[in-house]
Amino acid sequence: MLITDTVELRPAVPSDAQALADAYLRNREHLSATEPPRRPEFYTAAGQAERITEPNSATWLLVDGERVVGRLMLSGIVLGPLCSGSLGYWADAEYTGRGLVSAAVEEICRAARDELGLHRVEASALTDNKASQRVLAKCGFVEYGRAPAYLFIAGEWRDHLLFQRLLHTGPPRHLRT
Repeated sequence: MLITDTVELRPAVPSDAQALADAYLRNREHLSATEPPRRPEFYTAAGQAERITEPNSATWLLVDGERVVGRLMLSGIVLGPLCSGSLGYWADAEYTGRGLVSAAVEEICRAARDELGLHRVEASALTDNKASQRVLAKCGFVEYGRAPAYLFIAGEWRDHLLFQRLLHTGPPRHLRT
């Protein structure tokens, strides 16, 4: 799916691992304030290949030509009566503030509902990450709580705000007739 004239959102495949590792390396400092510390192997093609094929998850990339300029991931996907997944995302430092992530989150929520059969998508944002909070609000996520010392970010346990978006009110896909 085209997000802009040049930026596309598409599912990640294992052959994207090197380009994704390059994007993480390029954005290491940019992401350090909002992401957990990473082991060195995370920044390798092998480390990213593991993440792309992680069970109970789905990864999409924002790509400009051959260059990865962002990643979105639904992790912890649970079906059954919960039908939920946790959303994480980031954009390349050179691509922030353009509405790319908001457009991509909308598409991920559509795919979560229509393709994965999810009822709910949750996300968290650092209490001082106003940009991420704006993305979530713009995309219909509702704040429902605060998680003290939720994730280890930038050398300390940091509080996060919790958000969710309900995708439909019908029964889980496996119960529909």
